[in-house]
Amino acid sequence: MRQNKGFSLVELMIVVAIIGILAAIAIPNFVAMQSKSKRAEVPGNVDAIKTAELSYDASFDQFIPTGTAPRTAVDKNQVSWTATTSFIQLGWEPDGKLRGAYGVNAATTNFTVTGFCDVDADGTTATYTASKLTNATLTPGDEGVY
Repeated sequence: MRQNKGFSLVELMIVVAIIGILAAIAIPNFVAMQSKSKRAEVPGNVDAIKTAELSYDASFDQFIPTGTAPRTAVDKNQVSWTATTSFIQLGWEPDGKLRGAYGVNAATTNFTVTGFCDVDADGTTATYTASKLTNATLTPGDEGVY
């Protein structure tokens, strides 16, 4: 009598098919989560710039416009921070390299902080805005944009 040890070819093919199906489900979700985590830099920095604007207003009774920094067009590459005179005056500087770009439009009684990014380099930017009375919010319609 022969003793059967090991797996048959059919059993191995079934296991490979199951692993393939699981990978087909998991990989797109993994890529989407990577993009979301890269995009998460922007609302944090937008809220930090908002706080710096409120602090500047408390000290000097005015808001300060900054222009857009560190670049005007974004892609998936990180860039080093190059501060403009306005950001230096505002007293805000990020830690490390950035995927997004940031700017402030200021008026006498209010301001709007805008941060945008394109972490998947598809040419469509995700935009976050904050103002004196609102925290960073994703622009409606940008929910699936990275």
